Amino acid sequence: MEFFRIRKDIPFMQRALIFNAISLLTFIAAVFFLVHRGLHLSIEFTGGTVIEVQYPQAAQLEPVRDTLTKVGYADAQVQNFGTSRDVLIRLPLKQGLTSAQQSDQVMSALKADNAQVQLQRVEFVGPQVGKELATDGLLALACVVAGIVIYLSFRFEWKYAIAGVIANLHDVVIILGFFAFFRWEFSLSVLAAVLAVLGYSVNESVVIFDRIRETFRRERKMSVIEVINHAITSTMSRTIITHGCTQMMVLSMFLFGGPTLHYFALALTVGILFGIYSSVFVAAALAMWLGVKRDDLLKEKKERHDPNDPNAGAQV
Repeated sequence: MEFFRIRKDIPFMQRALIFNAISLLTFIAAVFFLVHRGLHLSIEFTGGTVIEVQYPQAAQLEPVRDTLTKVGYADAQVQNFGTSRDVLIRLPLKQGLTSAQQSDQVMSALKADNAQVQLQRVEFVGPQVGKELATDGLLALACVVAGIVIYLSFRFEWKYAIAGVIANLHDVVIILGFFAFFRWEFSLSVLAAVLAVLGYSVNESVVIFDRIRETFRRERKMSVIEVINHAITSTMSRTIITHGCTQMMVLSMFLFGGPTLHYFALALTVGILFGIYSSVFVAAALAMWLGVKRDDLLKEKKERHDPNDPNAGAQV
């Protein structure tokens, strides 16, 4: 389905060097902030106290967050758990306080606002568990990257596999760079968003690579640059429709999903925007710099000749 069709190919690759330079500078800045500032890890990674409380009626989460902020837990995570009456509170580690002391402090503050609130359970999540979660998260990311390399190598050719993987890792590092620069909280839900962006970005790259292969097959007189420009231009309508609809859904989560979905939606928003950029100006441009050509995708079958046949290769 197309809302519009661009009749004249847009010369994307003529500006590839400029956009690649911008990408490189952005990538270097993201790595710099990751190294010097690091990620603001959530309780799942650093350890902390998990408290489950129950209210006699549907709990209002904003007043709970305000109460926790007043007692020094501005970074606490508050969400419904099970029913609207049950609230799950995650507190970061606080030096000099045990889990029991944190629990008593929080319950005293909550009971001051509502005497009927009841403590259901208190659980301590140790740093060792957080370390295992971080290791498992990095392992999941490595498996996704390896899967993308294998898939693109079989689907297309190694040059496309390298271009696609570099473009996707470019997106991941930039997302992490944003979280490091602004000190946004990095949680397991954000890690899930990063993995989702990887799949989303590689899908866009595959669409463009497929169109490049179709154009190579159909247009024999076009140069490589003209083929890539035509492939990207012909997918513009599809890109705007697909990514526009997805972005509207993600923005609705960001604006109306509350604090629980805030950073998840934020990571997706940044990732989708840079995913479009990287598919066009990073993946396609890298494939061009690597010297992709028609023969890489359309290998002509050679006729086999019997070496013992004296007439092999003879022309009449």
